[in-house]
Amino acid sequence: MGYDIERFVGYVNEGLLCSICRDVLEDPLQAPCEHAFCTACIHGWLVHHSNCPEDRQVVDVSMLRPLYRYMKNDLNRLQLHCKNREYGCEMVCSLESIDRHERECEYSQIPCSNAGCTVQVERRNLDVHLAVCEYRSRECPNGCGYTILSAEDTQHNCVAELRTELELLRSEMICRVEEAKHEMESRLDSQRRHMVQKESILQNEIEELKSQMSRMMSDVRSLMAAERQHRQELEQAELEKRELMELLRGLQKDCRLSTTEGSRKSANFRPLTRLESAKRKPREVTVI
Repeated sequence: MGYDIERFVGYVNEGLLCSICRDVLEDPLQAPCEHAFCTACIHGWLVHHSNCPEDRQVVDVSMLRPLYRYMKNDLNRLQLHCKNREYGCEMVCSLESIDRHERECEYSQIPCSNAGCTVQVERRNLDVHLAVCEYRSRECPNGCGYTILSAEDTQHNCVAELRTELELLRSEMICRVEEAKHEMESRLDSQRRHMVQKESILQNEIEELKSQMSRMMSDVRSLMAAERQHRQELEQAELEKRELMELLRGLQKDCRLSTTEGSRKSANFRPLTRLESAKRKPREVTVI
């Protein structure tokens, strides 16, 4: 719905009126055929229709556009009375600023802020009403600290209220203890499962280490056996080496003895001279 035309001061152009509600445009939209409408009015119309209410041309929500700028400026410059004129407000301002004024107008009717109170008062009289409102709250004058409403003043019993408060606190404490207990049990269960899982992993690692240790010990025994065999082979080789050295020294000694005897025989042997050789040749016999 638009603004009531009776609130405006002076002449209002026909083009600034909604084609549906015939009031001054509020939050306006324009169809392709250039007819203007209040947003609420045209949306409500298009729920049941698919054309412009003025010339029946086809229109849907996607075809609606903001009002032309010059028309928007003309609309914002219109002067109108505050809606609280009947309560005494005499403010006249432009349509562009009327909403801001009415949100702060001292003559606006606003509800009482006390819970349970249905009275509406002018903004300027709210403080006076709050001071005498039967639903206003205040602290118990007897010092129990309980906040009471003025209407309940005669029924207020400090002992009963404190007992009720104590029961509430006790119930709340029990609930918190139960919640803490459940939370602790949940954490303990989670930690227990984690420890069991960790223990299983550690046990597997221990078994793997034992297996590795067993393999290492087997390898060490094999190495020690191989070392003993190698040592025995070295000792056997050393023994054979000493025997060969002894044999070699014996052979060298025999060779030296043989060489000495050969030298002595050579000294006693004298080669024949040519004459002796000739004498020993047999004489040739000539046959006639």
